[in-house]
This record gives sequence, C-alpha cells and structure tokens, in this order.
Amino acid sequence: MALADAADSPFSHTRWFRVDDDGVARLDSAAILADRGGAVRLHAKLLAAIADRPPVFSCFGLHEWAMVFREGAGEHRHTLPLRLGEAGTDAVVESHQITCSHVDAFRFFTPEAVPLNQVQPTRERQVEFDQPGCLHVGMDLVRPLLHLGPAVPGELALDVVDLARDIRELDMRASPYDVSGFGLEAVAIETPAGKAQYVAAQRDFTARAAPLRAALLRVCEDLLADTDTV
Repeated sequence: MALADAADSPFSHTRWFRVDDDGVARLDSAAILADRGGAVRLHAKLLAAIADRPPVFSCFGLHEWAMVFREGAGEHRHTLPLRLGEAGTDAVVESHQITCSHVDAFRFFTPEAVPLNQVQPTRERQVEFDQPGCLHVGMDLVRPLLHLGPAVPGELALDVVDLARDIRELDMRASPYDVSGFGLEAVAIETPAGKAQYVAAQRDFTARAAPLRAALLRVCEDLLADTDTV
C-alpha cells in the first residue's frame, strides 16, 4: 500500500501503533517503551520475582482491620458500620499477629497499628516483599495491564479485571465492615471457620493469578525483546 494510503488509516495517529507501508496497523513496541519503558521494566522485575516466590497464607486479611484499629467512631476509610463495633474490632487486632507484607495496604494502617506489623514494607522494597498469596498482589495485576495498554490481549485483560473484582469482594467480606447491605456474607476471620474459608479462597485466587501473571510477564519480555529503545 502506498504511503498516502497508509496515512489515511484510522490508526495512523493512534498512540502506540504504527501503520506500515503495506497499510497494516501494528503495535509500536518502541513507542511504548519510549513512553513507559521504566514501568515495563519494573513490572517485568516484580512479576518475575513474585512468580518465583512461594505463597504465604497466614495474614487472614487483617490488613483491613489494622486500617481502623483504635481509629474512633466515624473516622473510617469506608462509610460502612463495623460488624463487631469499635471495641470488638480492636480486640481482633490485639489478639492476632499482623503480618501484612504489601506496601499499599500497610500505608493505610492507623498509627497505632503500624508497630504491630511484623514487617515494615516500603515502596523501595516491594520487589522483595510482595508474594503471590497476598490478595493485594493479585489485584495489582491490573497495574501492568493499565501501563501496557494495547500490548495486552483483550482476553487476558478481561481475565485480570475479573480476578481483581473477585479478590476485592473477598477482601471486603473478610474486612471488619458490615457488607450485608450489598448482599454479601461476611467471612468471619476472627473464627477458625472463617480463617479456613479465607485461606481456601486465597489459595484459589493464587492459582488463578499464576497464569495471568506469567502471561503479563511474557508481554513485558516481548516488548523489551522487540527493541533496545530506552
């Protein structure tokens, strides 16, 4: 196809695509890396590190409880009532070991809860701390999806969003909030039965996330292999 014809393509001015002389629109890996190279490399590093790490299933979703620990009435992040009330919620935190390893959950801990956590995750050490059993790590698969844009196949993108939605539902069902108004049944992690229910779901989500993580890693690696552009 002539250059003039290629310029008439609806993709000729579309971000991260190029239209070759044959008139075919193709993904422009160099353009993606020019705009998002740092993010692509970071995602590749993080996805690979998590994939090689054994999952941990001992947190029981207590990060959400630590976010409201000793916070006081009416000051919570979400405008939902606490299922066990203020005192009952604080008692659950005080009677458990808090082992949250995810920086984006830990950064919302109340000041009183911060020193109770067994680790102190930071953004700089995220590659070291993130592990595949963590619900937030599973939801975080949306991040490379957003940064990689059209490089991610549509079916993979839908699977990642579906997983994140399902994980978030468990995250809130296991939280201290009363979510019955949304037609959701609580996962009472303060009880042995609730802990078992939470861990079983956690294991299922970890298994669902593994092939999606591997597929997103391949997208990153393919982009980086396609060009040496910084």
